[in-house]
Amino acid sequence: MIIVAGLGPGDYARIPSHVRDLVLDGSKTVIARTREHPAAEYLAELRPVVFCDDIYQRADSFEDVYDAIARRVLEAADEGDVVYLVPGSPLIGELTVGRLVASGRPLDIIPGESFVDLILARVGYDPLDRGLQILNAHDLPDPLVLDKPTIVAQLDRPEILADVVAQVDGVAVEGWTLTVLRDLGTAEEVVVITDPASVDPGLAGLRTSLFVDTAPGGLIGAVRTMRLLREECPWDREQTHHSLVKNLVEEVYELIEAIEAVPDEEVDVAAYAAVEDELGDVLLQVLFHEAIGRQTGVFDLDSVAEGLRQKLVRRHPHVFGDVAAGTAGEVKENWDRIKEEEEGGREGGSVLDGVPAGMPALHRAAKLQNRAAKVGFDWDQAVEVLAKVREEIAEVESDLGDPSRVGEEVGDLLFSVVNLARHLGVDPELALRGATSRFEHRFRRMEDQGPLAGLTLAEMDQRWERAKSD
Repeated sequence: MIIVAGLGPGDYARIPSHVRDLVLDGSKTVIARTREHPAAEYLAELRPVVFCDDIYQRADSFEDVYDAIARRVLEAADEGDVVYLVPGSPLIGELTVGRLVASGRPLDIIPGESFVDLILARVGYDPLDRGLQILNAHDLPDPLVLDKPTIVAQLDRPEILADVVAQVDGVAVEGWTLTVLRDLGTAEEVVVITDPASVDPGLAGLRTSLFVDTAPGGLIGAVRTMRLLREECPWDREQTHHSLVKNLVEEVYELIEAIEAVPDEEVDVAAYAAVEDELGDVLLQVLFHEAIGRQTGVFDLDSVAEGLRQKLVRRHPHVFGDVAAGTAGEVKENWDRIKEEEEGGREGGSVLDGVPAGMPALHRAAKLQNRAAKVGFDWDQAVEVLAKVREEIAEVESDLGDPSRVGEEVGDLLFSVVNLARHLGVDPELALRGATSRFEHRFRRMEDQGPLAGLTLAEMDQRWERAKSD
């Protein structure tokens, strides 16, 4: 028979009498997961105890440790009754117990007092009030969400404690405090309420935990702040999905500008900080639309995110399914095929359906041309497109004196140039943005050489050539 019992979070005296009677029964073999516990140390003075600390010392990983401990208990049970003792409660954070359960051998698991019970008693919190989450300091979730009171356990080393406090500080609101609890239920018990900057790393230990109860920052904090603004700010209350479109477009372009300033060959902290800031502004627009959708009862952030998750899974069968895709091109081909299937194919519609009219003109032109090319309406080679560009230039020249026609011809010319860029593998939007940036840089260099007003075109052209050579 295997009996699994907990030593509780503190001294031997805290162990219930029926468990003490059980472990003092000399007819049973007592195995304890570790000697690093005040109750285990005391018990070893009262009777023989088999400790498993030797397994920790020689195993290559914690997984190997847990497997070896479970084998030791099972092998001992082949010879007679075994009492297996773990720190705290066998029902919280004890992976060896899970392995014993999975073995299929009959077990008698005796629930016991855990560190969670003592923490809740010390901080005076009822988890049925606003919920409770319990996290492992060695495996914090990413992203870290603090939308309810949180216990972080297994802060066994100073660097782990410091890292956890830093991560929590990154997603908590300003002015938050935390409670550090160590060696609860013993004469050495320590409970410290402090701010994150004042946490003593020396408080780390095998029985050290944090209790954090703060209004959430990070994504959850931003969502709640935006929803509150939607309810209480007069300007935010007046906005609609339509009125916010211009803001969304503006913020996306500002993000693009920040991204283009990021160098390819190095990590520029200032450039990345600008990208981070602009990403926040784009996220604000997403959260604003979410707040409106939630208020109308049509959708909320969870439904938007879940819809996105399902779409990502469906369109990446090479990751989440059994489809092979070894190149980026194959991934894109799968994506387009699955997207078309989801939309019910093109029967009764056009291959050009689904290209938003609000896209930037160059990008939309390339998108429409790509759609037409999929059904064969395209030139075979770039040289053929180049001939079309020359043809359109000639038509512009012939209509220079006709204002009603020249605009249309210039549009055709631009459309042909986009087609040429597509055949050359050049993104026309990025190409034009690059050319515009170069023009701006060079023109500013011209201005650096002195005022431009009053110069002849030839003199300005000389400055332009100097600016190009710099």
